[in-house]
Amino acid sequence: MSRTIYCTFLKREAEGKDFQFYPGELGKRIFDNISKEAWAQWQTKQTMLINEKKLSMMNVADRKVLEQEMINFLFEGQDVHIHGYTPPSE
Repeated sequence: MSRTIYCTFLKREAEGKDFQFYPGELGKRIFDNISKEAWAQWQTKQTMLINEKKLSMMNVADRKVLEQEMINFLFEGQDVHIHGYTPPSE
């Protein structure tokens, strides 16, 4: 059964995640305030960051960088900027 939340990223009601998948207080904040749709948008940005900046999830410092980028994107309204990347024009 799906649950509806007010997504602070999309600024509207949307389908919430089914369970808390990220640990700690940040995980609770994501579960309560970020929709599946917003999380999917973050995952696309996350993949770009990992690939373009050659981040290793085995490296604690790289995980911290990624977590801060996630907070900036989902809660602070800051888009992910990768040096040299130009988004495709529609």
